[in-house]
Amino acid sequence: MQIIGKTSIDFVGNRWKLFAVSIFLVAASAVSLAKRGLVLGIDFTGGTVIQLAFEKAIALGDLRKAIEAAGEPDASLQSFPKTNAFSIRLKTSLEANAADIEKVLAGVQKEVGDNKFRVESQEYVGPAVGKHLYRQALWAIILSLLGIIVYIAFRFENPIWGVAGVIAIGHDVLATLGLFSITGCEVDLLIVSALLTIAGYSINDTIVIFDRMRELMKLYRHDPLDATINRAVNETLSRTIITNGTIFTVVLILFLLGGKVIHNFAMAMVFGAVVGTYSTIAIASPLVYEWYHRTRRPSQPPPQFGRPGGKGIGKPRRA
Repeated sequence: MQIIGKTSIDFVGNRWKLFAVSIFLVAASAVSLAKRGLVLGIDFTGGTVIQLAFEKAIALGDLRKAIEAAGEPDASLQSFPKTNAFSIRLKTSLEANAADIEKVLAGVQKEVGDNKFRVESQEYVGPAVGKHLYRQALWAIILSLLGIIVYIAFRFENPIWGVAGVIAIGHDVLATLGLFSITGCEVDLLIVSALLTIAGYSINDTIVIFDRMRELMKLYRHDPLDATINRAVNETLSRTIITNGTIFTVVLILFLLGGKVIHNFAMAMVFGAVVGTYSTIAIASPLVYEWYHRTRRPSQPPPQFGRPGGKGIGKPRRA
C-alpha cells in the first residue's frame, strides 16, 4: 500500500545533517539527565499504602481531586471493582510521621464531605525496584541488546548491522528519558514499559529496512552502496509511515483524552513514535553506509549479498 507515492530522498547524502540533529537531541538529554536527573515515581521510591472504604460510591477522579487538594498531588490510586474501596499510595518515607498521614486523611474527608470512610489497612511499602532488581534489570537490558546484535549479525553476517540497530534504540530511549528529565514528569514502571515498547517498534522497523537493503544488494550488485541504501529506505518509507503513523494516532488520542493516569505513558509513546521513526530512517541505515564507506578500500566495490559461490553476506567483495 502506497500513500506518498515514489520518493527519491537522499538520506545517505544528508546523513551528517541528520546525525547533527540526533547528536543535539542526545546531548540535550544527557545534559538534562546529568544536571536535573529524573523524578522517580512511587514504584521506585516506595511509600505508604492506605486502603480506604467509603460509605457511598465515589468516582476515582473525584477522589483524586480530593487527595490533591489535601496536599498529595503525586498519589497513586487504584479502585477495586464493585466496591467503594480504594488503594492509595502516598510518596512518603519510612520515617513519615503518623500525624502527617492523619492530616492527609482529614483533608480528604473535608473534600468528600459527608461521604464517610474508614481506613481498612495502612502500611509502608518499599520501592518496587530495589538494588537487587535494579541490577537484574540492568543485566537484562545489556543481554537483550547483545542478543539483538548477535541475531542481526547472524542474519546479515556482519555485526555492524546489529550495532547500528542498537545505536538507534539507544538514541530513542535516551531522548525519551531526556524529555522526562526536561519536563520534570514522573518516571514509574509504566514508563519503563513504554521505553521497552518504543525499543521494540524501533528495532522492528530497522530490520524491515535492512531486509530491503539486502534484497536490493542482490539485485543491484554493481550500483553504488549509497544509491542502494537510499532506494531501500525510500521503497519502505510508505510502510514505515503507515505503521508508525497508526501507532502515533492511537497514542496521541490517549495523550489528549486518556486522562491523568496514563498521561505520562501516552506522552512517552507519542514522543517515542516520532524519534523511533526518525532513528530508523536517519540513523541505522546511514550508519551502515558510513561503516562500509570508511572501512572499504577504494579498489573494492560495494558489499555483495548472496553472490554465486560465496557466503559473503554483508562483506565487501574482493577486487
